[in-house]
Amino acid sequence: MSLSAPTIARAAAPAPPARAYIRIDGVAKTYRSARGSVEALGAVSLDVGEREFVSIVGPSGCGKSTLLMLVAGLYLASSGRITVGGKAVAGPVTDLGIVFQKDVLLDWRSVLDNVMLQPEIRRLPAAPYRERALALLDQAGLAGFVDKYPSELSGGMRQRVSICRALVHDSPLLLMDEPFGALDAMTRDQMNLDLLKIWEAGRKTALFITHSISEAVFLSDRVVVMSPRPGRIQDILTIDLPRPRTLALRETAEFARYNRELRQHFQAMGVLRENA
Repeated sequence: MSLSAPTIARAAAPAPPARAYIRIDGVAKTYRSARGSVEALGAVSLDVGEREFVSIVGPSGCGKSTLLMLVAGLYLASSGRITVGGKAVAGPVTDLGIVFQKDVLLDWRSVLDNVMLQPEIRRLPAAPYRERALALLDQAGLAGFVDKYPSELSGGMRQRVSICRALVHDSPLLLMDEPFGALDAMTRDQMNLDLLKIWEAGRKTALFITHSISEAVFLSDRVVVMSPRPGRIQDILTIDLPRPRTLALRETAEFARYNRELRQHFQAMGVLRENA
């Protein structure tokens, strides 16, 4: 006996932010090679408000990371238009911080020197940014590790360093591509708390890619649901939960309701299937 997908109660679509820092307008991406073409991303339109935290969830291969790379200007769209801070993206965007799935730390540099790589590359004055780097490391719980090397750190500590490096030059935009996917559950919980603590202090515009429904709900102001490839936006859910957020919030009925609503989307798509 087969089970039909659950019916999802459709709420009114959330209004776009009053002031968009990221504007994605009809953007699609097709990869071409000698073996043929792959349509990774269908036409996507999305506004991300200034100082807003938006997560994107979707199945593997749906174009989540591709969309992030398009916003960063590391890939170019096949069609459509992206603006960041009112400027069209036609190449790499420099006024941002980006955190990848792997921490990409330089093993021969200390924790502090890894964070200071951004100011060095950008030829910024060392003294004020060293002070900011130390403050960020302290916020991330790494004050006692500034002289350590990456090989002396756990995976979670290394990702904290990479987040501090992305934020040290105080850019208005933070992009994160599944930064906690390789961490164990307890470390991931702590990283969520650490990220929110640092983000709340500066309130950057943040675009966060994840496979975790509960992580997206816990971190975000809005969660974007994407379909299987070619990825398209299926829904956008506004998360009306108080900040600052604590782990106790995950035990509430409202948190469970948001998780359930997002999970039902993936059941309806056939991405999540109950056993018959």
